[in-house]
Amino acid sequence: MSDLAGPRPVNPHGKLASTLRERARWLHRWWIWLLTALAAWFAIFFVFTVVEIVRTSSLEEIHRADAIVVFGAAEYSGHPSPVLRARLDHAFELFQQGIAPVVITTGGAAADPSYSEGGVGHDYLMHRGVPERSLIAETQGRDTSESAVRVAVIMRANGLHSCVAVSDAYHEFRIRKLLRHEGVEPVYMAPRSDSKPHGVMQRAIAVLREAASYSLWKLGIT
Repeated sequence: MSDLAGPRPVNPHGKLASTLRERARWLHRWWIWLLTALAAWFAIFFVFTVVEIVRTSSLEEIHRADAIVVFGAAEYSGHPSPVLRARLDHAFELFQQGIAPVVITTGGAAADPSYSEGGVGHDYLMHRGVPERSLIAETQGRDTSESAVRVAVIMRANGLHSCVAVSDAYHEFRIRKLLRHEGVEPVYMAPRSDSKPHGVMQRAIAVLREAASYSLWKLGIT
């Protein structure tokens, strides 16, 4: 009786559905592998960045250059915050030592548009005795990345090539990378003294924040 019934007809729709399910499973596995590989790469990159931030934070490269670049920090109604003042004082000492003939102060305005970090830094150093002809203020940068771009433009316009970067210790790694990306070379590190947070947790947070900022910039997100 079964012989008389003949072979069963093939269901093309069932075969197609099976093929599509197999392809979907393959694509799912491929995406899982890709995401895992990307996550592993980013983790390695992030750890390497953290190590480099810590290593760079210990550098003190007092070397003659074309300019001293002071990266901005908060200002209060035209007066530098303690952090900004410490950076400016360190830059003043370097200028007095003859490290560079020009000091560039950086940073745009915050809540009060009447003052900018770069402008406040410029005026502070001028009042300390740095000649106005030796001072240049970058007053438009909204963050470190924008200031680095504008500093590079200022340096090229004035025939300056090398610089000594003054900021906080854990900030120096990102500054060097940003300035080099804009064609400034060489970039020497001169962090202000006692600029590392004192607590272990505070240091860890500062390093991770810098690593995250650099990673986002490197990925083109910021």
